[in-house]
Amino acid sequence: MILTPEQHWVCPNCDHAEVTGGADNRFHPCPGLAGLLAPMVLEGTRVSVRAVLREDYVGREDVRYDGDGRPVMAVVTERDDGMDRVVFAPAARVTRG
Repeated sequence: MILTPEQHWVCPNCDHAEVTGGADNRFHPCPGLAGLLAPMVLEGTRVSVRAVLREDYVGREDVRYDGDGRPVMAVVTERDDGMDRVVFAPAARVTRG
């Protein structure tokens, strides 16, 4: 019999928690980050998860917006041993003229 250990996942920005039977990555739409898809971390991990707002002009590009209507560039996860970043790259629109 192969036993799979339980993994306890939590979100540092809201009260969402999950328990899984493996070492997979977990994401959820976080109300603490205005509905952005945010990573969950293993329970007991010291971490900061934050959204990075776009500071440049948004013209006719398709960009990601949070639940409050602000354009978001990335979600950053900072730990004691490093940093991860999910980048929401803008997409250009092509029109026929």
